[in-house]
Amino acid sequence: LDEPTAVLTPQEIEGLFRVMQTLKEQGNSIIFITHKLKEVLRIADRIMVLRGGRTVGEADPKTATQQQLAEMMVGREVILTVEKGAARPADVVLEIENLKASSDLGDPALRGVSLSVRSGEIVGVAGVQGNGQTELVEVITGLRKAEGGAVRIKGVDMTNASPRRVTHEGQSSHVPEDRHAYGMVDSYSIADNLVLNQYYLTPFARAATIQQNAIDEHAKALVAEFDVRTPSIHTHGGSLSGGNQQKMVVAREFSRPINLLIAAQPTRGIDVGSIEFIHNQIVTKRDEGVAVLLVSAELDEIMALSDRIAVMYKGEIIDIVDRKDATREGLGLLMAGVK
Repeated sequence: LDEPTAVLTPQEIEGLFRVMQTLKEQGNSIIFITHKLKEVLRIADRIMVLRGGRTVGEADPKTATQQQLAEMMVGREVILTVEKGAARPADVVLEIENLKASSDLGDPALRGVSLSVRSGEIVGVAGVQGNGQTELVEVITGLRKAEGGAVRIKGVDMTNASPRRVTHEGQSSHVPEDRHAYGMVDSYSIADNLVLNQYYLTPFARAATIQQNAIDEHAKALVAEFDVRTPSIHTHGGSLSGGNQQKMVVAREFSRPINLLIAAQPTRGIDVGSIEFIHNQIVTKRDEGVAVLLVSAELDEIMALSDRIAVMYKGEIIDIVDRKDATREGLGLLMAGVK
């Protein structure tokens, strides 16, 4: 079973584990592949840890801890808990009102979504994948047409604005859920990937001429600041590990002055060490006064980072709860459409 819980609610995960236990008792062997440390400690009888395509060790779930497994996976000490103080929300930055949109198949994907995100807070959007989260982010960022409703950033109407206008006039950054489709160009160098949304601006361009020296100096600074592991800034972005590709995207999007950060599945498919780094960067942005909209299928991530949590089901936000009042069980029921 390869990441079988990725699109399940907590209640559905419990059901899957009961089935797995029954299969084991019937004499079946099960290989359970996951990056969720809580799950592997709960369900496994033996644990094998891989890093860089090699087996780096085995562990006994009766005695192993999440911390020990994370250190084996990364090769260094990892802080698994997100340290953040209380939010200090201020003015509304992102306002979504009665938003409607269709999926690629023409079916209703957003059915009147309304939501606001204030400066200095993280609003998490939880839900089983495929309930409108992707379309919501695409409409906000100008990648999908809204068929009704409004998107406003700092009070300015950005409904159906171009991605460039949303980025620059709206002073927003977007970490897309599919970095290969929307966040980077595999065949471009790291240096060029780091200016994809500002290559035409000063100091990277002058009189319609690219200033490569300025681009290279910019890349060197960001590679160092965001710990992108690479032999050279001229290495193709596609040759980096998944974690370093994501840190490259985060470096580009977090290094500009912004009012709004939209982070969609920001830690999908990357190592525990990179997850720790990106989580800390998101919290830092919040503390700097940025409004953060976090969309994630990882409920633990939503609960660790969010100040408020909106739950989407079948294209609607069926509830918004303060983090202090949220539980896994309660969110799981909402994700299944039970209010």
